[in-house]
Amino acid sequence: MITSYIWAILALVPCTLSLGQVPIISFSSGGLQLAGSGSQTTLILSSADYKGVQRAGADLSADFGRVTGKSLTIKNIDLATTDPSPATGPTIIVGTIGKSKLIDSLISSGKIDVSKIRGKWESFQSQLVVNPMSGLASALVIAGSDKRGSIYGIYDVSEQIGVSPWYWFADVATTPQSKIFALDVTKTQGPPSVKYRGIFLNDEQPALTNWVREKYGGYNSRFYVNVFELLLRLRANYLWPTMWDSMFNVDDTNNPILADEYGIVMGTSHTEPLTRSTKEQSRYMSGNWDWASNKQNVIRFLTDGAKRSKQTEVLYTMGMRGNGDEASPTLTEKSLEDVIKSQQAILSSTINSNLSAIPQMWCLYKEVGGYYQNGLRAPDDITLLWSDDNNGNLQRLPIPSEVKRSAGAGVYYHFDYVGSPRNYKWINTISLEKTWEQMHLAYEKEAREIWVVNVGDLKPLEIPISHFLDMAYDMTQYGEPKSTQTWLMQWATREFGSTVASATASVVDRYGMYANRRKYELMDASIYSVVNYDEADTVLNQWRTLATEAQAIHDSLSVAAQPSFFEMVLHPCKAAYILHLLYVSTAKNNLYASQGRVSAASHGATAVSAFAADSALASTYHKLLGGKWNHMMDQTHIGYTYWQQPSSNNMPSLKWPAANYQKPPGVFVEGGNSKYVLPTLSRYGSKSRWIDIYSTSNSSAAFNIVSDKWVRTTPSVGNLRAPGDTADQRVLLSIDWEAAPSGKSTSKVKVVAGSTVVTVEIPFDNSKVAAGFSGFVESDGVISIEPEHYTSATTSPTASYGIIPMYGRTLSGVALFPVTTIAQTPPSSPKLTYNIYTFTSTTASITLHLAPSLNFDPSRPLTYYVAVDGETPVKAQYVPITQLGTLPSTWTDSTRDAGCKFTTRHKVSAGAHVLNLWAAEPGVVFQKIVVDLGGLRSSYLGPPESMRV
Repeated sequence: MITSYIWAILALVPCTLSLGQVPIISFSSGGLQLAGSGSQTTLILSSADYKGVQRAGADLSADFGRVTGKSLTIKNIDLATTDPSPATGPTIIVGTIGKSKLIDSLISSGKIDVSKIRGKWESFQSQLVVNPMSGLASALVIAGSDKRGSIYGIYDVSEQIGVSPWYWFADVATTPQSKIFALDVTKTQGPPSVKYRGIFLNDEQPALTNWVREKYGGYNSRFYVNVFELLLRLRANYLWPTMWDSMFNVDDTNNPILADEYGIVMGTSHTEPLTRSTKEQSRYMSGNWDWASNKQNVIRFLTDGAKRSKQTEVLYTMGMRGNGDEASPTLTEKSLEDVIKSQQAILSSTINSNLSAIPQMWCLYKEVGGYYQNGLRAPDDITLLWSDDNNGNLQRLPIPSEVKRSAGAGVYYHFDYVGSPRNYKWINTISLEKTWEQMHLAYEKEAREIWVVNVGDLKPLEIPISHFLDMAYDMTQYGEPKSTQTWLMQWATREFGSTVASATASVVDRYGMYANRRKYELMDASIYSVVNYDEADTVLNQWRTLATEAQAIHDSLSVAAQPSFFEMVLHPCKAAYILHLLYVSTAKNNLYASQGRVSAASHGATAVSAFAADSALASTYHKLLGGKWNHMMDQTHIGYTYWQQPSSNNMPSLKWPAANYQKPPGVFVEGGNSKYVLPTLSRYGSKSRWIDIYSTSNSSAAFNIVSDKWVRTTPSVGNLRAPGDTADQRVLLSIDWEAAPSGKSTSKVKVVAGSTVVTVEIPFDNSKVAAGFSGFVESDGVISIEPEHYTSATTSPTASYGIIPMYGRTLSGVALFPVTTIAQTPPSSPKLTYNIYTFTSTTASITLHLAPSLNFDPSRPLTYYVAVDGETPVKAQYVPITQLGTLPSTWTDSTRDAGCKFTTRHKVSAGAHVLNLWAAEPGVVFQKIVVDLGGLRSSYLGPPESMRV
């Protein structure tokens, strides 16, 4: 995308504050000093240029003021009437080719060559020009190919001097600079990778709507101009406005006028054709919103919409659905074909008889996809907008026969949704790596005309919005699986500075993985196991560590930078930790109360405190900056019972054991076995198992443990005091492997606590792998593998495996690249191999944990193959083929769990083996391998990775 720059010079200049952009600004030296020289810098614009360019120029002036304390002097001139010397000091000249006579004169005189951007979509060129005007020695000249090209060129300077696109919507502080220099480089940029790039403000009640009503009185132009500016600073150009209790074109007639002046292409959601909003359909149309019974009134209604928008830049939504984002009970393939034909007739008669000159899109959302599958086709001058499943998994992408359509294809994506299996509206739960993997697929499969993402209330989703729009603007920077980490470092540097960038990027990346494991609205006390694999405590500790690290970064920042960090990083980390503390404490309370443990009360109290802390944190958010963002955390998120949100946050159910003064202590073992049998210990597995000895009364009790000499118990003696912090005692049991008997055996551990005497069995396996073996070893009847830790990986001329860091629920994902490769045919195709060692002869269940992807090409369903040693590879087609618009039977579980699971069965003997794994299609992403040899215990994330020797 960047077609000209001088690497030798750029290597010598310090990093500016832009995100992924070729530098044209320095704070130490350069070809032209723009600030700090003592002279006032002038910005020259053409009085004949677009209003949006002039307005963005005013933003640039204000941005210099934010950074240096001195705004630019703005001169709007016309070359024919201007003073011979419009400026005497440092100067920036901005203009659009064909609209600015000054820019056109520089072109005609040969002082700038714009051949690389002329006639291109949203492109610009910036360079230092000697003697651009009479009396002016030099200037930084920015020439735009069109309106937004000039605007993006202006905001490129704003970002590079240190003004984040989120300076207002996320309160990102600017770093004062005493000097600013323009580098002597020629930079050409554009056109963007995706033509129309934007967001959808949706599901806006209660948070965004309550905030807008308080601050602006409604969804009027005073609100929307902030959104327009944000989008342009993010190099986006497209907006679907709020739809449920607002009417963009009616609520404030300045809304569409200002959108056009700013340079925003307006659209409407997939269910609102020809700019007529959902609320307008019920308020202003005669009769029902029904094509079968009220066609002529619908046509008149839509015609009025087209006429109303004639003078503004619009990307028209085509097609039709039922009332209020529902399927229409009367539409058929034939009638929908008539709808689109009639809509194009409206556009032809009211806008332009050349329909190919009118941007149009048809969103194949839900049941509409079924119409397409059944044979309905749109004219080639209508872009096909393919949708995900509302949860970030693309349902369909262009197939070879569709890629040559003149209007191309695009993607409607979701970072927010109201619907099954649960709403997710509260705060950010987006994995940036998942977004990259899916949108990289979309781009490589030629869905490049439109990318629009549902962002709900906008405010809590600053980071994924930035990432999505940066990819849409220049996907060439993000072609590699590790590109997300690069982007995060650039983002953190821009927003908070290089000193904390690495730590911030790490926090944000881990946050995305943890949050994406399960949407917060789908959380409850049953999700993470409190008895197996220490899962609940491990997850809770991960969140605690993350919140602690985020707090430390926050506290190290300047006072000016802290609000932004709180909004985008610290708040979500703390909010998520509090929520997990609430549910893990509730789970322990419920379990311990059923056992009569005194400590159930303390865990219940912790849960109550966490519930209160959730509310208090929201209040802190609302009070920030004098209440600037009051209501933005109004969304309920605790206590869902089905897909729709509860009316208020509801405390999970807690239990309290009956008061007892005589009951003896109790014993509970890891794994929850009621016969007091612990999971097997192995020298290649977990270092210890645990036994809980607990008080069930208000009296104290001594305990002691007697075991075989090779069994270590920590502690072996102690005292339970109730009530109090030592009402429970967790005893860790480990094996001295050199002293223990070889092979498989069982030790018996006698637990004496007051009058309670319990014998606990601890099976152990002191077997050893064969000499020279290198790989994963069975322990506790399981081998668990992170797929990136393969023994070997083969390649072919057409495909190889790549690792997507942090994509998955525990470590990463492994997938085939390039994603445009042909279908692979095992066993000769690229293969992953894993050396494994088993001590058990059995029929093993090998379960692959995979990304929750869908069959985006119906002729090439997502499939993998697995084999042990030399057996014939077993085919695993883990996503059923369904009609477009209909989700597979596996969808609900994979969406809830943020991952698919599929199991094949294979005979294994004791000893060394090779597990072979093949992805047959790009889009198959391996995230965990679990070989169950008879010992797998229930958990959400699966057992932790096995030992490698």
